[in-house]
Amino acid sequence: MTTRYARVLLKLSGEALMGEQQFGIDPTVTGQVANEIAEIQGLGVQVGVVIGGGNLFRGLAASAKGMDRATADYMGMLATVINGLALQDSLEKNGVNTRVLTAIEMRAVAEPFIRRRAVRHLEKGRVVVFAAGTGNPYFTTDTAAALRAMEIKADVILKGTKVDGIYTADPMVHPTATKFERISYLKVLEQGLKVMDATAISLCMDNKLPIVVFNLRTAGNLRRVIAGEPVGTTVMAE
Repeated sequence: MTTRYARVLLKLSGEALMGEQQFGIDPTVTGQVANEIAEIQGLGVQVGVVIGGGNLFRGLAASAKGMDRATADYMGMLATVINGLALQDSLEKNGVNTRVLTAIEMRAVAEPFIRRRAVRHLEKGRVVVFAAGTGNPYFTTDTAAALRAMEIKADVILKGTKVDGIYTADPMVHPTATKFERISYLKVLEQGLKVMDATAISLCMDNKLPIVVFNLRTAGNLRRVIAGEPVGTTVMAE
């Protein structure tokens, strides 16, 4: 099978590991995500993953309730490490060599993020999970995904969500909302579409890095995106 992309950065929200639960990690769902990643890795695609922590802790929500924002964000970064380790465990059960690299040093559980080392792992066929965001408060894991994608020279950011693309409005709330097949970075920013935060979109726009938004919950979708099938919505320059 021919693949459109040689190296990808998959962005997952923490909620992607939660399944139907209200909180935490569902091992079954994590296993399904790992299966999807293992499938494309088996096709020779180099895969980096950035994962959020919203299923365990949300820094923004905590700061809204009075917690110091920087402290809350650091706690959120630690939540992404927990998710990264859970995903690593599932991937390795699938026989996929995986490395978790963290922006905050914690050598007992993961390697520190060093760009050249990350690229070397990818070249050796390992899946690299980037945890702890950018290592800085006030930046989201969306921005971390854009940053890491640029650093490893990924061909595309694949944003796995629970909807099958970008719509004119929230399709869960507005059933008449229509889906975009393609949309420009500027339109995403102008229309305030909740794809990724504005910092991440701007970073992708400046570096002409395409983003594909697709439904991760549909089995086989990740492979279809890699094959170049018309899945989800592509955000790119006009």
